[in-house]
Amino acid sequence: MTYSPGPTGSPRRIKQMRPDEVAAAIRADPRLIIPVGACEQHGRHMPLGTDTMIVEHLADDLSAEFGICISPTVEYGVNVATERGFPGNASLRKKTLHRMLNDLLDTWESTGVLEFILLTAHEHDPHQEALATVITTTARVRVVDVFAIDFREIMEGQAAPMHGDEVDTSLLLFLAPHLVRMDLAEDYMMSRDELRRYRRGWLKVPKGSSGSIGRPSLASAAKGAAIYAHIREKVRARVFLTPEADSD
Repeated sequence: MTYSPGPTGSPRRIKQMRPDEVAAAIRADPRLIIPVGACEQHGRHMPLGTDTMIVEHLADDLSAEFGICISPTVEYGVNVATERGFPGNASLRKKTLHRMLNDLLDTWESTGVLEFILLTAHEHDPHQEALATVITTTARVRVVDVFAIDFREIMEGQAAPMHGDEVDTSLLLFLAPHLVRMDLAEDYMMSRDELRRYRRGWLKVPKGSSGSIGRPSLASAAKGAAIYAHIREKVRARVFLTPEADSD
């Protein structure tokens, strides 16, 4: 049976809390959720902050359920270098994101945080590498890529998440439908090898694509609700309910 919990409280966003409130919350649970987003195109039909909104919503739900603090969102990630021509796109270099996270985690670790949970929904390989190589003194760091989860039983036209696709678009139709223009959605498929080279930054967004890769035309709010519930269930079970049993 699929578990579908609802938030049991309010998200604990440290930017909205006083220092004494943060200290008490960290003493009660010394974990900190850090949403790491991106500012990049997802096709003509989707907003630039798609990845950011997905992880912010997930962070809020997990914080509300488990009473764990959330840091301010890191709004920028490492984008594919070949996407620089898209209006509004903003990217950090891999070493910049890595150094920024090192500085932030070092500061929070000094105030008693013993575990950091980095949530991201951005699959560009250098972005993932920047997160995976963050260094702390003794605190544990867990990187959670929500698109590493298997969605094959939910998707219709793809075998895995792509970009501005059936998965991204369905999630936004569920989370923020007013920001999606389905009349502008355009399908554009890549082979597995082409997608791998694109995520490494070795392949430009093809001229035939408006910036999305996959089949956004198959997206729906109902599918987005199912995908989001699947993400939340997997993350809460693996990271929040049995953290000691997971040695990753």
